[in-house]
Amino acid sequence: MATLRQLEYLVTIVDEGSFTRAAALLHVTQPALSHQVRALEKSIGGPLLERATRSVRPTPMGRAMLPHARAVLADAERARCAARQASDLQRGELQLATVYSVGLGVLPPVLRTWRRSHPGIRIRLFEHRHADELRDAMLAGEADLAVGPPPREWEGDVRPLGTEEFVVVLPPDDPAASATDIELRTLADRDWVHYAPGNGLADVVDQACAAAGFQPRAAVHTEQSAAAPQLAAAGLGPALVPANVIPPRFTGRLLRPDPPVRRPLAAYTRGETDPVTRAFVDTLIDTACVLPTHVERRLRPE
Repeated sequence: MATLRQLEYLVTIVDEGSFTRAAALLHVTQPALSHQVRALEKSIGGPLLERATRSVRPTPMGRAMLPHARAVLADAERARCAARQASDLQRGELQLATVYSVGLGVLPPVLRTWRRSHPGIRIRLFEHRHADELRDAMLAGEADLAVGPPPREWEGDVRPLGTEEFVVVLPPDDPAASATDIELRTLADRDWVHYAPGNGLADVVDQACAAAGFQPRAAVHTEQSAAAPQLAAAGLGPALVPANVIPPRFTGRLLRPDPPVRRPLAAYTRGETDPVTRAFVDTLIDTACVLPTHVERRLRPE
C-alpha cells in the first residue's frame, strides 16, 4: 500500500528530474528518499523510475501512476484545508481552474467581490486553453473548483452559470458595421482573426462558421482572447469573441451573429465541496455576468 509520503516523493523526483534536487526540496537525505522509492516500487510490483546518467524519468508504469498520485496528494491537501476551514471562512486558499477567456471576461468582477468579503482567503488560479484540458486537470485533482464549459460525463456536482454570448467584431469603418445583426455567411469571403489551434475558442469559431456553410480563412491566429477584438478593430479581419471580454470604451463595432452563437458555462467540482468552495460558488452565481451592460447597450438597435 502506497503512503502519502511515498507518493509525494515520487511526484517530486519526477518534477525535479533528480533524486538530489528532490531530496534537498523535501529536506530528507538521498538514501532515505531512495529507500522509500524502492519500497513503493516493491509494493506496486515494478519499477516506477528510470535512472539515467543526468536525469530521472518515469517508466511506463510510473507514467500511468503519476496522475493518480497527483490526485491523491491534491485530495489530501484539500482535506487538510477543509478541516482548517470548517469553522469559519476567514483563512485558507481556494484553488480555482478555468479557461483563458473565462478568466479574462467572467471572473474578474467575481474575484473582486469575493476579495472584499473574504480578504483572508487566497485564490490560486489555473488557466487552460481548452475545456477538455480543464476537465482533465480537474480529474487529476488540480483544483477545488472549475469554471468553464460544462464537462462531458461528469460525476461530480455541476452548477449552471448561464449562457455566454458571442459577438462579431469589425472595425468602425467597415461597410458591414452599420447593421446591428450580421449573418456569418456574409463574411465567408473575408480573412478572419482566428484563434490558435488548441484554443477552445477556435472550436467555437469553426463550428459557427461551418453551420453558416463555410470554413474561415485566417489572416492571423492569436492565442490571447483579449487580442482578438483588438486585432479585428484594427482591420485585420472579423473576429467572433465572447461578449464578456470586450472592454469598456472599446472602439470596434460589435454585431450580434444571426443566428446567435452561445456557449453554456458552469461551475463544477470533483466531489463533496468544503465551506469555502460552496461560498465561492454562491458568489459566482450571484456576481458572474456573461453579457456586460456596456456590451448589451451597444448591441441594441439604434
